[in-house]
Amino acid sequence: MASKKEKTPKRQTSASAVIENAGIVLEQQITETLEKNYMPYAMSVIISRAIPEIDGFKPSHRKLLYTMYKMGLLTGSRTKSANIVGQTMRLNPHGDAAIYETMVRLSRGYEALLHPYIDSKGNFGKAYSRDMAYAASRYTEAKLEAICNELFADIDKDTVDFIDNYDNSMKEPTLLPVTYPSVLVNANVGIAVGMASSICPFNLAEVCQTTIELMKNPDHDISSTLTAPDFPGGGYIIYDKNELDRIYETGRGSIKVRSRYNIDKQNNCIEITEIPPTTTIEAIMDKVVEHIKSGKIREIADMRDETDLSGLKITIDLKRGVDPEKLMQKLFKITPLEDAYSCNFNVLIGSSPVVMGVRQLLNEWIAFRQECVKRRIYFDLTKKKEKLHLLKGLAKILLDIDKAVKIVRETEEEREVIPNLMIGFGIDEIQAEFVAEIKLRHLNREYILKRTDEISELEKDIAEMQLILSDVKRIRAIIQDELKNVIKKYSAPRKSLIYYKTEDEDSEPEEDIPDYAVNLFFTREGYFKKITPLSLRMGGEHKLKEGDEITQSIEVSNNCDILFFTDKCQVYKTRACDFDDTKASVLGDYIPAKLGMDDGENAIYMVATSDYAGNMLFFFENGKGAKVPLSSYQTKTKRKKLISAYSDKSKLTAIYHITEDGEYMLTSSNNRVLITNSALIAPKTTKDTQGVAVMTLKTNTFLASVLPFKDGMLLNARRFMTKNIPAAGSFPRPEDKGEQQLTFSNKLKSAPSTYSLTRPRFFGLYAKALYDYPQNHYYCMVQIFIYSLI
Repeated sequence: MASKKEKTPKRQTSASAVIENAGIVLEQQITETLEKNYMPYAMSVIISRAIPEIDGFKPSHRKLLYTMYKMGLLTGSRTKSANIVGQTMRLNPHGDAAIYETMVRLSRGYEALLHPYIDSKGNFGKAYSRDMAYAASRYTEAKLEAICNELFADIDKDTVDFIDNYDNSMKEPTLLPVTYPSVLVNANVGIAVGMASSICPFNLAEVCQTTIELMKNPDHDISSTLTAPDFPGGGYIIYDKNELDRIYETGRGSIKVRSRYNIDKQNNCIEITEIPPTTTIEAIMDKVVEHIKSGKIREIADMRDETDLSGLKITIDLKRGVDPEKLMQKLFKITPLEDAYSCNFNVLIGSSPVVMGVRQLLNEWIAFRQECVKRRIYFDLTKKKEKLHLLKGLAKILLDIDKAVKIVRETEEEREVIPNLMIGFGIDEIQAEFVAEIKLRHLNREYILKRTDEISELEKDIAEMQLILSDVKRIRAIIQDELKNVIKKYSAPRKSLIYYKTEDEDSEPEEDIPDYAVNLFFTREGYFKKITPLSLRMGGEHKLKEGDEITQSIEVSNNCDILFFTDKCQVYKTRACDFDDTKASVLGDYIPAKLGMDDGENAIYMVATSDYAGNMLFFFENGKGAKVPLSSYQTKTKRKKLISAYSDKSKLTAIYHITEDGEYMLTSSNNRVLITNSALIAPKTTKDTQGVAVMTLKTNTFLASVLPFKDGMLLNARRFMTKNIPAAGSFPRPEDKGEQQLTFSNKLKSAPSTYSLTRPRFFGLYAKALYDYPQNHYYCMVQIFIYSLI
């Protein structure tokens, strides 16, 4: 008989497993929340992560280098990077990935530092490329560079403070006792919470020499010995004395760095071999490609990244006839081949972030180094005093060695040896311990005499050290000697050369724009064409959208500027050379899309100019007219869009670009006609001026059309002319139309259906036809006259 299955007992949970205050909403002031929860994090990032200290290192750098020093990698051979990362985790709890990335940035292979701290083997990537990634830590090896001797010199002599690591299992230094101002020698960039630090690198020899001169003379002119920053990637420093002086004094400013290049005339190409530290090969190439696609760069045939084991190289193939120097000047303006390095010398001084200039920073380092030297001397002084004390006890034994041997032999218990020696020779316990530990073979007169001869030398050394500790000048002399030794061992020529700009280069260079005659066409629907005269002669009819028509046709030069006025009181500026040559058989460029106009915005008028001569003439439905010099739309900067191009107080009726004043025929919505000269309208430099009243209008009427007046448009034109504005104008009479007015009146029967539109629109269409086809003025005026009688 099968046995019954026993029920599985229910799992019992302890009441203590309940989360305290779970589900309870606590109301708290946001300021209190930030203070309790966010401030500790912010302070931790500032003090323990992102901002370097006076020794030039962030905590992650210091922990890594100290671990490698304790592993014996300063004098030993390389070891696997994974081994170093694992050992460093005893000090750095932020994970192996962060530790290895720190190692990469400090390595020689990465090429981000003027004087790397880590001698690397394997693929450590490159600072100048975002695509050249470093290999995993299991494939690479590393050890400390020789210059790290200057980081750990006398670190075992109590030169700096030590603290417990995060789990209190070992000690680590709070700072490294660097013998030179490494804080200015290697670049250091960090982003904290609410602040950041960006320290540019300087040449090692220049920094050390400047420090020496500053210790000799606190008012030393820093720029006389510290020429300019020196970047590991080389390039040219665009020298700006005012900006450098500002950086030296305040710690804030920016430095322009320009790429270095060679021109290969034989292969008609440019080879770029050094780039600014703030960019990468890929960023430069992406920007150049972007400008090629937009048409801003037309001189480049091809561009390649030819970087290899020998170093960085970007090759640019040129089109035939291109001036490489002019092209490079253009590329410097619009690509990262010339870039600015922003400086913000933010350093932790006593756990507080302080932004300071080079002078103050070096003075802080000098004070720090003086303290290190004092502590080292005091440490050595203490050791020598202890040794002197022991040797003085040994000297007393020298007076009677046999007595000492006898005391030891006759003492029955080991613990009584020390007290008996103390009583027998009048020495203290420490001296007695030292004597008791002497080996039997050393109990001879020769050994003891040699040791006691050291007493006089020790006394001299102790006196010398006490003098040094009491004299700041002698301490500074020691620091200066150390700096001279660093220069002798590790100095190297500058990598970044100084480039002094000429006055001609400071001015905006003229672009090399092909200059030839072109015809510009602009349609009512906003389409634009640029056609060469030869193409225009060989082409057929213009291709237009259904219902569209060409409203403007201008013959100009290819290097002129073009202004497009819109119905939203704005003007967009461009150049004729920005448009490709086209043919009459294509629609052309749609201007609102080409220039990125706002939704619902349309271009209504085009102006082409090379010298911005003449005036813009605006007429508004309220009867006012405004004259604005075209030069008011000229800007020194390359702004593409200008707002408030004309007044928005009343709807625009007509717009013209004039080079000289002339007569204009204004027609109101109730068919009054006024002929006036534009010279009566005074020019205003304010673009959005409301202008002056030109035509007096009655209630519920408006200015319907404005056309340049031509002879023959009206037979009795003098009746409509005025010498003063504003004026009301007059209604046309039958005799103003001429004798042939009835000859063409029957043509009204075949008029298009568009004539059935509103009265102002109807009149405007006929007035425009009259302007375009003055030979048909009789026909047009008959139609206007008949319409006015309806």
